[in-house]
Amino acid sequence: MNSLIPLVVILPLLGAASALILSKRPRAQRLVTLVALTAVLVVGTILLIDVQMSGPLAMEVGGWAAPFGIVLVVDRLSALMVVVSAIVLLAVLVFSVGQGLADGHDETPVSIYYPTYLILTAGVLNAFVAGDLFNLYVGFEILLVSSYVLITLGGTEQRIRAGTTYIVVSLVSSMIFLVSIALIYGALGTVNIADISRRMGEIPVDVQILLHTMLLIAFGIKAAVFPLSFWLPDSYPTAPAPVTAVFAGLLTKVGVYSIIRAETVMFPGPELNAVLMVVALLTMVVGVLGAVAQADIKRLLSFTLVSHIGYMILGVSLGTAAGTSAATFYIVHHIIVQTTLFLAAGLIERIGGTTSINGLGGLLKASPVLAVLFLIPALNLGGIPPFSGFLGKLALFQATAEQQSPLGYVLIGAGALVSLLTLYALIRVWSLAFWRTSDEVDGYESELLRNVSEAPNATATQATRRIPRLMLAATGGMVVVGIALTVFAGPLFMFSDDVGEALETPQGYVEIVFPGGDK
Repeated sequence: MNSLIPLVVILPLLGAASALILSKRPRAQRLVTLVALTAVLVVGTILLIDVQMSGPLAMEVGGWAAPFGIVLVVDRLSALMVVVSAIVLLAVLVFSVGQGLADGHDETPVSIYYPTYLILTAGVLNAFVAGDLFNLYVGFEILLVSSYVLITLGGTEQRIRAGTTYIVVSLVSSMIFLVSIALIYGALGTVNIADISRRMGEIPVDVQILLHTMLLIAFGIKAAVFPLSFWLPDSYPTAPAPVTAVFAGLLTKVGVYSIIRAETVMFPGPELNAVLMVVALLTMVVGVLGAVAQADIKRLLSFTLVSHIGYMILGVSLGTAAGTSAATFYIVHHIIVQTTLFLAAGLIERIGGTTSINGLGGLLKASPVLAVLFLIPALNLGGIPPFSGFLGKLALFQATAEQQSPLGYVLIGAGALVSLLTLYALIRVWSLAFWRTSDEVDGYESELLRNVSEAPNATATQATRRIPRLMLAATGGMVVVGIALTVFAGPLFMFSDDVGEALETPQGYVEIVFPGGDK
């Protein structure tokens, strides 16, 4: 099965090359992209089953043994992330195909969009299977280049401005990451993650904390944790709907995944756990307060994205198997639900002509199906029982309570409050956009609209358009996947528990790369 590991990166790259060659044949491009992503999902599923049954896998690329060669590692966590990412990427692809067939390709020109989308896929999946820091850095840079192209598709002034902010922040993060890699190599003589874990005890504690902090800053920018999240609400909402959806679902999770690897393998000690708990608290609270103040749905969802990253960081900060398990479950939940909400927001913009709740109304009558497709993931993200959002938060709170620390109890209270405010913000959107009639929009006054602000440089209301069945089907499919997380929460929690137990100590990961302790 080791030979299958590189395919999760090679298949999207081969698909991207083929799509470029077929740049003048849109149908062929769509087919190539669909086949490549389907193949990735199949390979990822096979790896997930094999890892669960037989244990983690590692492959030495080119036959060069670790720590000198490039090593690709697939354990339960990385296999799960590959499968969930492939599901999201496929659903968003179907959504974008439906949009392109209905509207043409002014927003997402296929000659550029499909190859870049596949390159983005390769970057995401390369980050998940990377066994050394430099390969992880390469994955980040692939993400940076491809995401900049996608975020500026259409070439509007607003998108170019947002793309400039995004690229500058990402370059700063990449620079910090690269300097961190250089310092780690200078201190330890290796960039292999497992080898770093073995050698970390050879250097002074203060140097360890410096290296640890620098990596967390680099990964924290990618994950959009407070106060490094200022760039996200201004960048994501300006992109085309499918691009925003895949960004919201996956890109920040690459940063969270990297933080998990840092905290469980390279720096498993408790030195910075309290700092991470404070960061988790501020990320949750500041993010949800920003969401409550927004009138634009996509901008509101961007703030909830930031806020709920805090829940994941909370699980990681506990430094326990239960915390890592709960964080893993919540990452899967959030990828699916947040992507679904952004897809639904794209449909709202089509049928309503805007994403501002000040100008929306009567959508329940116009599209009852869309009303349901937005309401279900909104309730899920808000943590209403019995949805996976509630189950994930409950697991996080239980893991935190086991610590029996005052700061932990504060975080539990804050997490519950943030969940209620998230629900309030999303149900306000549903009430005004769907329940309010279209006749009530002009001159409508309500407590729900007080103290909310429009997005900077908000675009004017556009002409309403019908919702293509393919876009509706893609969004509906993601809603079904979100419900499946609730129905099959038991097996998923069992799998997450296995992830947490495997990552409780770094020896398990080291054994994957260096079986028997061999150099």
